[in-house]
Order: sequence, then C-alpha cells, then structure tokens
Amino acid sequence: MNLTELSAIMRENGIVGAGGAGFPSYAKLNTKADTIILNCAECEPLLKLHRQVLEKYAFEIIRTLDQIADIIGAKQIIIAVKESYRAAVEAVSANLDSFSKVRIGILPEIYPAGDEVITIYETTKRVVPPGGLPIEVGVIVYNVETIYRVYRAVWNAQPVTEKYITVAGEVRNPVTLRAPLGITYQELVEYAGGATVEDPVLIGGGPMTGRIVQGYDTVTKTSNAVLVMPKHAWIVLKRTSNARIDMKRAMAACCQCRMCTDLCPRHLLGHPIEPHKFMRSATSGITKDVSPYINTMFCSQCGLCEMYSCMQSLSPRTLIGECKAGLRKNGVPIPKGVPAKEVSLERDYRRVPMERLIARLGLTKYNVPAPLKDELLEPKKVKILLTQHIGALAKAVVQVGDIVKAGQVIGTVNADQLGVNTHASIDGIVADVNEKFVTIKR
Repeated sequence: MNLTELSAIMRENGIVGAGGAGFPSYAKLNTKADTIILNCAECEPLLKLHRQVLEKYAFEIIRTLDQIADIIGAKQIIIAVKESYRAAVEAVSANLDSFSKVRIGILPEIYPAGDEVITIYETTKRVVPPGGLPIEVGVIVYNVETIYRVYRAVWNAQPVTEKYITVAGEVRNPVTLRAPLGITYQELVEYAGGATVEDPVLIGGGPMTGRIVQGYDTVTKTSNAVLVMPKHAWIVLKRTSNARIDMKRAMAACCQCRMCTDLCPRHLLGHPIEPHKFMRSATSGITKDVSPYINTMFCSQCGLCEMYSCMQSLSPRTLIGECKAGLRKNGVPIPKGVPAKEVSLERDYRRVPMERLIARLGLTKYNVPAPLKDELLEPKKVKILLTQHIGALAKAVVQVGDIVKAGQVIGTVNADQLGVNTHASIDGIVADVNEKFVTIKR
C-alpha cells in the first residue's frame, strides 16, 4: 500500500480525529514526519475510553501505526501514555518486541497532557511554533480511537459508523459504551442506568472543554463522553454564566496576580499568550497596544486559567474565546512566523496535577471506574449529522424511503474539498433528509 491508497481509504471510510475538532485524518499524512505519536493521555478528567481501547486492541493499533510509519517513512513511533494506565502500558509492552520502531513515552499526570502540543514536548522535547502545526517539527499525532478506526478500515473495510463514549457523573452505572453514530445522549444515559439527580445537566465531552448538550443531541465522530451533572455543579455554573457579566466581574475584581499566565501550559512552553495582560487590556479598554488581543489566537482554550488558576473565579478563557471569535469574524488570521521563547525554567513546578484538578472541580466522587462494554448498542433511530468534523459539509446521497445498510455511504464531499464520507450507522429506512442531517429508522 502506498500513501495515495492509504489516504483514499481514510477519506472514503470517514476517518477523522476521534476527539477535539475532528481534523480529517488523511490530511495529516506527510512524508516530512519522522515521528508518529499515539496520544493516549486521556486529557480530560473522568474519561476512560482511550486507555480501554488501547488495552483491548494494542496489537491492532500498533500494527496500524507501524504500517503508516512505513508508508510515510517515519523513523519512530511513540505511544504516549500515562504510567497510571497500567493495563494499557502492559498491553503495549507485550507487543514491543514485534515492532522495532515503537517505544513508550510516559506522560506526567498533569492537565492538559493530551493537548498535542504538550504531548509532543513531553515525549520529544520539540516545541511546536506558536500557531503552528505538529508537522512543522516533524511530528504527526493521532489519538487511540482514530488509529483503531484506521485499522478497521484497512484490514476489515469497515467505515466509521460508531464511537466509544464514556458516560460518567451522576449515573447509576458509569460505563464506556460502543454507540452507533446518531444515537442521542439521553439514550446513553439510560444505558448507564439513568441519572441519579433531578433535572440533570448533560455535558458533552470533558469537564474542562466540553459543552452543555441536550438529551436529544446526538453522538458524532468527535464525541468522547457525556457527563451527567447536578444543575448547581460548579462546572455547570461556569458554562451558564453570561459573558457580559463575566467582563464586569473582571473589571471589578481582576487584581493582575498573574496566576492565569503563570500556570498557562502554552505560555510555559514559550508561546506568546499571557491571559493576565489580556484581562488588563480588555477590562480597561486599552487599545494602544493590540498584542494582548492578537495573542489570544495562540490560546488552546484548555480552560485551566478560569477553572483552576484564578483565585477569584473570573473567566479568562471565556473572554479570550469571545475575543478570538470576534477576530475571526473580522477576518484576522492567526499570526504566522511568531517565534517561541525559551521554555520556562519554572515549567516543571507549575504543571497542574490531574488529581488536584479533579478535586478543585469537585469531581473526586465521580472519578470511578467506567468499564468498557463492547457490545454495539441498537437504538431504534439515529440522526446522523452531515458535518461532524473540520472541513466541508457532506452532501446527502440518499432520499427519504431508501433502504440502507450500516456502513453504506449516505453523504459525500467533492474530491477537491477537505472532508470525508458519512455512513449509515444502522440498517433501516431513511426517514428524513436535509442539508444538515439524515435520519434512519430501523
């Protein structure tokens, strides 16, 4: 198999990053890379799925990484995993003798170890330039489930029709489920035994970067978790605050203590993002120096500044996000060619321990096992979005009344567009089609 063939397989089978923004995986393939990193950091608290998938399918995943490395000419493969994921580490270690390019890179128990820029530095000591991409330092990063999906596509000709999802928080039976794309979050909660509080709030994703979702919202290729939270939980209150009020609170209370900047993971790597300077300029209306505003483009939105660092519970991440959105809306691009400063000498002492973060968020009681159930769920209906990732919106190629099979293509993008195919996740009849989604009933 060559690079063109592998790219086509990834594109046709709908493979995108199984988390985050969902960048089409074929577009990452690059012969300039000398290193491939498998990211098994489980960046967000409470999530379990990546370590569980790696433990169960270690050989298949490593075999696929090895094939990709051969195709693009990469010299090494690093399995980036935390030492506490003992079962996953043991599963990988048992296969190392068969793959000469592979080594384990132990990650510290910090947040956000799963940020690819942080993962690259922790395992290679290479610093991705501000606003740059991993390939600029010769690295490609994929997460565990993404590579598992590549394995299924290459060896079994199976497209992406399902997703592993950790269901945690206020549920009777925390669990990691294998769910077809398009199933609702409420159904996942019911499969986990149901909520244990009245009027629960659902967070799609992790407690740091996830967003509030509704029970009728559906699972996509980038879904990783659904957290069931009491409506008065702190992580819920932070998400339901008003940005205008957040700004007024910052105007009244920000004392320029610098904690948001001193603990900022990207700042500690030398990137020119300084939240305290942004807070100073934004709350004072200072525009003589626009660099604090422009430098928000280098923020990863990890949320550490407002969820952990700020002693007054202000919201730098939220306000920075508003600024970034405004800049993008007005056509301001991410600055290119900005050099990174030296990595901070204090970095090792300012990394935030995951255990302490979980405690600060009030989530310690929810940090319990969520066993993997590998039986595919069988909902009666799915609503499959035609855009589940970065790139072009897929165009439906089915009509109401069509009988479809799981794995059948239901949406495509033009060959010259960045994007991947979309597939039916269950057998059934197409009940609804529009430009945004396709509904299939059994």
